Amino acid sequence: MSRPPRSRSSLVVPAVLCALVALGGTPTLSQGADGPEASAEVARLYKEASDATQHYEEGRKAAALQKKEAQKAERLLAQERRESAVLHDDLGRFARAQYRSGGDVPVAAQMLLSDHPEELMRGQRAARQADLALDHAIGRSRRAEKKLEEGRRKATAAWASLEKRNAELAGLKKTIASKLQAAQASLQGEADQSVAAGQCRGAVRLDQPPITTTRAWVTPVETYELSAGFDSAGARWAHRHTGQDFAVGIGTPVRAAGDGRVVSVSCGGAFGIQIVVRHRGGYYTQYAHLSALAVDQGEQVRAGQWIGLSGTTGNSTGPHLHFEVRLTPYLGSGVDPVGWFAERGIPL
Repeated sequence: MSRPPRSRSSLVVPAVLCALVALGGTPTLSQGADGPEASAEVARLYKEASDATQHYEEGRKAAALQKKEAQKAERLLAQERRESAVLHDDLGRFARAQYRSGGDVPVAAQMLLSDHPEELMRGQRAARQADLALDHAIGRSRRAEKKLEEGRRKATAAWASLEKRNAELAGLKKTIASKLQAAQASLQGEADQSVAAGQCRGAVRLDQPPITTTRAWVTPVETYELSAGFDSAGARWAHRHTGQDFAVGIGTPVRAAGDGRVVSVSCGGAFGIQIVVRHRGGYYTQYAHLSALAVDQGEQVRAGQWIGLSGTTGNSTGPHLHFEVRLTPYLGSGVDPVGWFAERGIPL
């Protein structure tokens, strides 16, 4: 089960074209004296990848809409051309009829030869009016065709421009993904060294995004898939699984589930790099298998604040966040996080 990221897509083409080139301005990062550079690099690249993906999706949706507009303009133009061809045919038939009915004989001569000159005059007036009306209709059709052709050209050009920019953004996304993969490997290597030494590196001080939530509790990661659940069996656990796993990539920002104080930071053993936070009401939350820390022991944190980066340290077979809700700071006092969050109106 996954929670898709929030979309801020705009389908207004001019705004999208401006936004597509605005990929700079990523948050700056600072770190403690001993903090690993790879942590900052991964966090920066995650932000760049998120921005590039957002702009690409905006551009892709805008291009799809613009393509529909171009196709609609093409259909309208084709319809106008068909109607114009019908009008031209009507004009041709009218001219031929005039010719067959004496259109090449002067009107004065026709009147002298006619047995009913009044009817002839009425017929001539009707013919001139019909001829004039048909000319006006053809003129309007030609003007409409010209206007539609201009609209079709503009719509097609806008679509082509968006498609070209989207291709450039796709290349940019690929480049960022390659850099992110290399930085993730470096970050995990540094994290494994910390765990092997049993000594934590200095906390990486992230430039925190604005905390806009009004909720008392939030999920520990924003976008994820649930993997191993609470109390499930597995060969890698001595007894049963003591928490809920969130499948996320190395370096994903990990958030404090609620306001509280960091009561424990450690970098060794089965949980690898881990943090334990004490919350009001006597609850504790644990965040394990991290690749980096963003807080120190004793620090006060807010719900939604970044406190670390996910990883695969300790007894872990792949990148994920092991999350626990406990009644004490210690292993073995956990409750099911899915049910605990559900009681607080947060479905996982």
